[in-house]
Amino acid sequence: MPSHPMPAVFVGHGNPMNAIEDNRYHASWQRLAATLPRPKAIVCVSAHWETRGVYLTGAAQPETIHDFYGFPAELFAVQYPAPGDPELAAHVAGLLRETEPRVHRDAGRGFDHGMWSVLRVMYPQADIPTIQLSLDTTRSGSGHYALAQQLVSLREEGVLILGSGNIVHNLGMFRFHDRTAPPWATAFQQKVNALIRGRQHAGLCQYESLGEHALLAIPTPEHYLPLLYVLAAQRDGDVVSLFNDEVMSSLSMTSLVIGQDVQL
Repeated sequence: MPSHPMPAVFVGHGNPMNAIEDNRYHASWQRLAATLPRPKAIVCVSAHWETRGVYLTGAAQPETIHDFYGFPAELFAVQYPAPGDPELAAHVAGLLRETEPRVHRDAGRGFDHGMWSVLRVMYPQADIPTIQLSLDTTRSGSGHYALAQQLVSLREEGVLILGSGNIVHNLGMFRFHDRTAPPWATAFQQKVNALIRGRQHAGLCQYESLGEHALLAIPTPEHYLPLLYVLAAQRDGDVVSLFNDEVMSSLSMTSLVIGQDVQL
């Protein structure tokens, strides 16, 4: 057992090109990995795996999924051959059964870009056993949080709980040629940040009620919900460190680490 619990991390992953471009987000993910203890294994909750019911990847060697279009061939050529961990998947399923009696394991599911676009930068050797946990579309924010609370003990086992999404995510309003954040996007991100710092998790679970800007910031919940899986891992006394705290047009890159003070 590690002497200190493994931190938990939420990353605003943004554009898939961040996986291969030499930019400030790519560099920050590299620095983050150098700052964190090395994980024994990783459990990732990505915005890009939605299911009806709770699913875990179950393959020993999951494939790399290129679940996007319109990007350069260089991005489609990326492979992230990290090993899966069927034993860890079984262990996580056992932890979740208190809240979800039926947890499915999908032996054919690969790693989506919400996971590998971040991890190939953090851990380029792809040598850390990794599994993904799906987002059950039948659950409310509070339901996701309650499920995630069953995973807190993984931190004591040296397992990195990683959420990958974006808090503000409205691609329909994104302006490619003017990245200035509209006031509503900045105001919403600042509200969420204040609630995170104040550990007001109940309010964050009820994201639909976070004021007039909530529906603009979260027109669909899949990019927001991974945040709740990381917040649920917070324990009394855990410090919370924000990084990449900026909004580009209608997309926020705000990220955070729970359980370790990081300066990136």
